[in-house]
Amino acid sequence: MFPFAAAAIRRLNEAQLPVIVITNQSGVGRGIFPESLVLEVHNTMTQQLGAANAQVDAVYYCPHTTEDDCDCRKPKPGMLRRAAVEHGIDLRRSFVVGDRYGDVETAHGLGARGVLVRTGYGETELASQTAPGWTKAPDFVADDLSAAVDWILRELK
Repeated sequence: MFPFAAAAIRRLNEAQLPVIVITNQSGVGRGIFPESLVLEVHNTMTQQLGAANAQVDAVYYCPHTTEDDCDCRKPKPGMLRRAAVEHGIDLRRSFVVGDRYGDVETAHGLGARGVLVRTGYGETELASQTAPGWTKAPDFVADDLSAAVDWILRELK
């Protein structure tokens, strides 16, 4: 995790906003790593956040490959819809923060707002923003999760 992640998530917790992680993990479906490793990483993340007085409300992951054509692999809506049902989330009042354009597409597909962070793959994604497939720009581009949270909290006032 980036060093600023826990503090940013804690600010969302303090604002009583649900924090849900949705992630594609096609390495499982391709046999690159076992599903147990994904669960171990999520458990470690949860422990590290807890040690910093921050928490995620849930973690959803898709172990499938693109070829599986499942409904849960982002940018398809399955994981976000499931989270909305299980946690009583109004997606039209929600934000999806990610470092891939697919995260923004996932948000826009369900009426949420999409925030692209420059960390991780984000800078590379931005460099290709004129590439085919960028049908709608992110609602906000943030340097990192902390800046994304700043923007989200301002937008909610």
